Amino acid sequence: TLPHFIQEPQDAYIVKSNPIKLRCQATPALQIFFKCNGEWVHQNEHWSQEHKDLNTGLKVREVMINVSRQQVEDFHGPEDYWCLCVAWSHLGTSKSRKATVRIAYLRKNFEQDPQGKEVPINGMIVLHCRPPEGVPPAEVEWLKNEELVSSLSDDNIDTRADHNLIINEARLSDSGNYTCLASNIVAKRRSSTATVIVFVDGGWNEWSEWTMCSSQCERQRSRECNSPPPRHRGKMCEGSSEATENCTDGLCTQSMESSIDVALYSGLGAGIVAVVILVAAVMLYRKNHSDYGVDVIDSSALTGGFQSFNFKTTRQGNPLLLNSSMQPDLTVGRTYSTPLCFHDSADKELFDPLPDIKVKVQSSFMVSLGVAERAEFHTKMPAETFPRDLGCDYCNTADSRKKGLLTLNGPFSREQLRTSSMFGHAGGRLVVPNTGVSLLVPHGAVAENMSWEMYVLINQGEASVQTLESCEILLGPEVTYGPPGLDLFCPVAMTIAHCAEVDAENWNIQLKRKTQDSKWEEVMSVEQESTCCYCLMDSSSCHLLLDQPGSYALVGEPLTQAAMKRLKVAVFGCLETGSTNYNLRVYCVDDTPHAFQGVVAAERTRGGQLLEEPKMLPFQANTFSLQVSIQDVPQFLWSIKPFTTCQEFSFPQVWCSNQQPLHCAFSLERYSPATTQLSCKISVRQVKGQEQILQVYTAVAEREKESVPFFMQTDCTITSQTGPKAFKIPVSIRQRICATFDTANATGKDWQLLAQKLHLDRNLGFFAKQQSPSAVILSLWEARHQDTADLDSLASALEEISKIHSKNSPKEPDEVEPAKLTYQ
Repeated sequence: TLPHFIQEPQDAYIVKSNPIKLRCQATPALQIFFKCNGEWVHQNEHWSQEHKDLNTGLKVREVMINVSRQQVEDFHGPEDYWCLCVAWSHLGTSKSRKATVRIAYLRKNFEQDPQGKEVPINGMIVLHCRPPEGVPPAEVEWLKNEELVSSLSDDNIDTRADHNLIINEARLSDSGNYTCLASNIVAKRRSSTATVIVFVDGGWNEWSEWTMCSSQCERQRSRECNSPPPRHRGKMCEGSSEATENCTDGLCTQSMESSIDVALYSGLGAGIVAVVILVAAVMLYRKNHSDYGVDVIDSSALTGGFQSFNFKTTRQGNPLLLNSSMQPDLTVGRTYSTPLCFHDSADKELFDPLPDIKVKVQSSFMVSLGVAERAEFHTKMPAETFPRDLGCDYCNTADSRKKGLLTLNGPFSREQLRTSSMFGHAGGRLVVPNTGVSLLVPHGAVAENMSWEMYVLINQGEASVQTLESCEILLGPEVTYGPPGLDLFCPVAMTIAHCAEVDAENWNIQLKRKTQDSKWEEVMSVEQESTCCYCLMDSSSCHLLLDQPGSYALVGEPLTQAAMKRLKVAVFGCLETGSTNYNLRVYCVDDTPHAFQGVVAAERTRGGQLLEEPKMLPFQANTFSLQVSIQDVPQFLWSIKPFTTCQEFSFPQVWCSNQQPLHCAFSLERYSPATTQLSCKISVRQVKGQEQILQVYTAVAEREKESVPFFMQTDCTITSQTGPKAFKIPVSIRQRICATFDTANATGKDWQLLAQKLHLDRNLGFFAKQQSPSAVILSLWEARHQDTADLDSLASALEEISKIHSKNSPKEPDEVEPAKLTYQ
């Protein structure tokens, strides 16, 4: 008979520099030789022997060779180093299986270390761990306080095949230091330690009984924050621990009335005296400064560069205010100044300054008059961090602990930016041009033989509000998608541009949704796990997987002074109507396409020209103001109106602008009409922060109004695409990927591995509840890569998966070949 192999060569790993041995046994066999990488191994390198099988009585030939580390390293073929046996008998030859030989190793650095977390009691804890690259792949164990964690002994703990540690309901005993331990046949590696703190927020018990009525006609009661007491950094109870009320029952009425009368008349008398003293001081001040020849406070020299506007009351719901319903700060003046360049009522309405806040202007002349300090807006220096239970005071004009209103709306216009289209089973994509907002409707989301008219709009109408206690700002536009009764089989993918420098240590970023009664509720924090939606934060965009239509907004709360948001600064210029003056307008706006589009639209109506490409300025939450100054103006060609060379926005104006653009103007006058060129620099800098320089070099001449030759996305004119042309991944390839990864197999090739290789391996609980997790993962990949023109990242991920698993199992019938995907 043909030779039959009793023992075939097995896959092996070379550890350090130790050679490995490959063995073959066959019967009947006249000769056995090894063949490695397609070439015969020399006869001298074989070691062979024969023995008789006691059960069958047949002769068994055994052959062995050594494979060294040097041999494997010197081999540079398209696949791993391999060897097989060929056995001969009188009737022919037989081949054994291929055995691969690989050099074993384990890198030192983990691809992802677990991160420390603070979670409330009964919350879910998910610690991510991606072990170092290694051959063979490393196995992972978890240590808690240096003791092994096992899911076999605790049903509440799940150590997943994807190396993550999940604690379904956090207990106080789950607090501790967790370490990911990776090991293979070469070595063991320890990750950095992640500290988990399970905290308990405090709760009030019941109020005590009222005390007896005192001689001051008051009684008190108290309560304690011990039901439960806060533990492990949990929040203290909100509210007061003591309460006092008047208990007048007729006994104290007379004394109270008399005391009120005394206080009233005393207050009136003190007020009259104060007014007399103030009038005398003003008259004395004017007399002492008569040497200047002008009234310092009201002179045209001080106001020549400005135009004043008086606001009788703070307008409710002003879109420029973070907390528009709060009472104004009476310590700040009620007359507001802003630079000139306004010539009609429409302009005034369009560029209203912030109520209750002044633009700071300074010059050496004002300092010499001793009145520069009058134009300053003073802010308090905060602590290094902003405790969550104290809120923050720089965005409010009243007590920071009082509840305020967060305004969510867009710049300038009250019109809605809206785009819509009909979508069927094939799906498609909606884009709101030049705003960074889009919606992807996956293939198969709509039932067959059905269609929906879907829309996306950016809300810019009446203010949307929500009761808050902390200083939250809007990081992008408020976006609505619908219709409300939409019935889909899988979530849609929405993309919203944002202006935050994303950093979990410095920001608490949340996704909020408007309820039916027009209030705002928290959907999820982007750093937490959630099964209701998925939130992926990139450097400039947020990608959301949403099951429910509605209005959504991305809101951020700074946790430390290192929190940053990006500003876009730009300078526009135009000739002043009816004169030879030239006006420069400098804008500071949140760095989102939607916010800057409002500036572009406004400048088009004014005939402004963009004089320098807009630049990004990081703005830090350190409470320091933003200064805008003009520099290097040609002295003998141009003059600038007094006191406008350096202008300043206070920190609250910039930080709490909520997508609204701030702007200031510089009015330049040329000495001669023959001057046709203007060159200067505009410096925009945060005090104790970063700076950007805008270089202005432009021809100054009369011309018709022109369109601003700049948009964030000049080629974004298509608002909707339906069917296959809307997707990067062809439908056939998408279906094959889902068929391959939706069903787990023995090699571990499932949707969790696909998510890991596409760097989407957090919040896996959301994918797990979907009918086709792979399809939802691909939808998120589509949304994230909509601006790229190729499929390289997806093809690379599939190729990496194929390399890992093809060596241990034959190719599955519906497995996707990366090469085919790349060249579709």
